[in-house]
Amino acid sequence: MKLLLQAILMLLFFPSCEKAISFNLKQSPLQVVVDASIENGKPPTVVLSRSLDYFSKISPSILESSFVHNAVITVSNGAKAQQLKEYSMPADTTGYTLYYYSIDSSNLANAFLGEFNTAYDLKIEAGGQTYTAQTHITSLRKKIDALSWQDAPDNPDTTKAVIVATITDPPGYGDYTRYYTSVNDSAFYPALNSVFDDQITDGTTFNIELEKGVNRNQKIDLKNYSFFTKGDTVIVKYCNIDKATYDFWRTMEYDYQSIGNPFSSPTTVLGNISNGALGAFCGYAAQYYTIIIPK
Repeated sequence: MKLLLQAILMLLFFPSCEKAISFNLKQSPLQVVVDASIENGKPPTVVLSRSLDYFSKISPSILESSFVHNAVITVSNGAKAQQLKEYSMPADTTGYTLYYYSIDSSNLANAFLGEFNTAYDLKIEAGGQTYTAQTHITSLRKKIDALSWQDAPDNPDTTKAVIVATITDPPGYGDYTRYYTSVNDSAFYPALNSVFDDQITDGTTFNIELEKGVNRNQKIDLKNYSFFTKGDTVIVKYCNIDKATYDFWRTMEYDYQSIGNPFSSPTTVLGNISNGALGAFCGYAAQYYTIIIPK
């Protein structure tokens, strides 16, 4: 008992030992970031920027300054090679400007649009470095047979609805897909989970709920983000993609959803750009479907 009292007195009258810990966070080296794509019936598009440090403050002006200008970008389909031209466009009403590379409208001799069952090579020369990538626009093997709508389940808001797609997955593994939605002529946005393989659905016809696409630059209402509103006109962009495109978006979306979760596992985003650049060159075999949800 005496020893116990002595121990308690020592804890009360002697200050605890504390050690200040500080972290010397090093600046990450800047890397080229590539957001490149080509879709059937559309020209190739490349957005080229440089990465920001993990703890950087983000603002429209900082993002605008991250774009890489005057790069030499070439896309080839095996028969023709076209050098892309840099364009600019206003970023909504913020007063800032976005930059991208696409087909040179003043020189159409070697221009081409995306085609089904075609492979493409990308070459980027910027800052004294060369980056390459390959992608493939597949065929339209996996298609939506029908779209329907239902009242949002377990939701007291009777104005909310969900869209259900009936899809036929042909026999043979390797049919990868990604989808986007556009509501009332808005931009196309992917869902939080937008990419799928066919490990379970191969060779079957099945029904699946298509969640509403989200703008990841805005705050997301996790309770209601996936629902549509009765009266909406919805266009579904359903794309067949190759495995490299699937792997990039699968790991990117997992990484996005794990931000801030202390129990999540570390994720490496699987891009397909050479020479240490971040990002991907993606090919899309796209088809479009429209459904009007009555009020």
